[in-house]
Amino acid sequence: MPATRTRLIMMTAISTLLGAGVVAALAGFIVLRAGWYDIGATTQHFPAVFSMLEQGMHYSVRRHAQRVAEPALGNRDQVLRGAIVYRDNCAQCHGGPGTAPGKHGLSMQPVPGPLVDASRHWKPRELYWITRHGIKMSGMPGWEYHLNDDELWATTAFILQLPTLSAADYRALTAEAKQ
Repeated sequence: MPATRTRLIMMTAISTLLGAGVVAALAGFIVLRAGWYDIGATTQHFPAVFSMLEQGMHYSVRRHAQRVAEPALGNRDQVLRGAIVYRDNCAQCHGGPGTAPGKHGLSMQPVPGPLVDASRHWKPRELYWITRHGIKMSGMPGWEYHLNDDELWATTAFILQLPTLSAADYRALTAEAKQ
């Protein structure tokens, strides 16, 4: 008798979970097809949706960047070259020390994050991977067809220097790179 009761409890639990999954999938499908979720670039995601997407992005970048071979980074010429690439391609959206992003970057949703603390959150190979491949549906383009590998690594080397730069240092470095 106890085995039959246990089997009944297990079947009821499994059926309830499957039923709840079907109802959730159906509700998601209805929300999707009805267009009720606002995907406009002028509104934020719900906090739960944003957190889920952000966490998924972190997991994905960490997984894919594991295969990236990291070269030596940080020599002065490489950082200066990265300053040029950053100034010309990244600062409009991400800004820099003492420099706000441009109107274009501020009008995006999600707003591109500042990169002055990126090295605290990402390993160099992860920053390289993000720069090379971009992030879907975030406005962050993949630069692999526009920049060569040396430029991508130089940009990574420069981003790693951002936390150590004051506003004056940043302006001087990007001005020095103009020469």
